[in-house]
Amino acid sequence: MDIEAIENQMIPNGRVILAGVGRLGIRVGINLLQIHRGGPRTITAVDGQKISGSDIIFHMLGGENGQYKVDLLSKLSTHPADYRAVEPVKEDLNPENMDIVKGDVVSIQIAGGNTIPTTAAIIRKAHENGARTISTAGVFGIDEPVSAMDISKADEENPIIAELKRQGVERNHTIVTTGKVLRDRLPITPYTLDEMARVLTIEILKAL
Repeated sequence: MDIEAIENQMIPNGRVILAGVGRLGIRVGINLLQIHRGGPRTITAVDGQKISGSDIIFHMLGGENGQYKVDLLSKLSTHPADYRAVEPVKEDLNPENMDIVKGDVVSIQIAGGNTIPTTAAIIRKAHENGARTISTAGVFGIDEPVSAMDISKADEENPIIAELKRQGVERNHTIVTTGKVLRDRLPITPYTLDEMARVLTIEILKAL
């Protein structure tokens, strides 16, 4: 067995779209940057938001107030561009720029307000392009386990699941969730985000 030849074949491949690079998305992005002997060839990070004073994880990573979050992820990548590239897109996805959603796997971590219509639109566009899709359905909790499943098997008592299904996302879409949403009045904890990011990364790699 030629070990070196096998190692040389295990190179990055494919494109991952990270829709949303907030407190959760930045964690997923860093995980993907660190994948060795595989993982994505290109990470397209899409988010129009800038770092603010309360974005602690970004400051811990060396970010500065007013810096685009996607630019920080790009800066954190020290790979040669021909090995793994980070493409920062300083826009929030909306119906007018859905042409950005081109890749092999689309992972959606957008937050703030009612993001479900936008999430559903991204999923539909990604499926049109033949991409696999992943999104969250509750990131709240103190000690709740994180689960991943196809949306067809997800609990419809979860209002995010129910609304995605009403908008036509009924199968072939992976949900990652604690099962706890805003109505449960639980905090979002950094260690839960770490675990969410771990599971999201696993699902991205499976889909690749």
